[in-house]
Amino acid sequence: MKRKTLVAIDGSPQANAALAYALEEFPESSITAVHVVQVPEGYWTAFSDSTTKVPGYDNAMAHGEELLEAAAQTAAEEDIEIETVVKTGKPSREVVEYAVDEAFDQIVIGSHGRHGVDRVMLGSVSETVVRRAPMTVVVVHEQ
Repeated sequence: MKRKTLVAIDGSPQANAALAYALEEFPESSITAVHVVQVPEGYWTAFSDSTTKVPGYDNAMAHGEELLEAAAQTAAEEDIEIETVVKTGKPSREVVEYAVDEAFDQIVIGSHGRHGVDRVMLGSVSETVVRRAPMTVVVVHEQ
């Protein structure tokens, strides 16, 4: 059975490096690129119901689809076909939940490599994924 590799895509150079790494290192794997449209938690959700869309949601979904189309094109240039998926929610949570639900063997994710105050203030999706994922997580820095 083919190994399954999930690659997180957000349009950053680090995510592009993660995709390139996955394509090079795991060409025989079944690769899926996932983009998570982050929706606000807290204040906005207190005043909306499940049928109310967050402002900018349609544009964010369209942007996510564009990023995934570009990822699929990059893979196609390497003669590799990949699957693409758009999720909504908190990126670190959605990446891990999707990887678990779909029984992925590994996650490949880019990292900005922030340290100190920047990491504390901005958070780290890759760090949270590493801590919470029950499968192997490969963290790739921009090449």
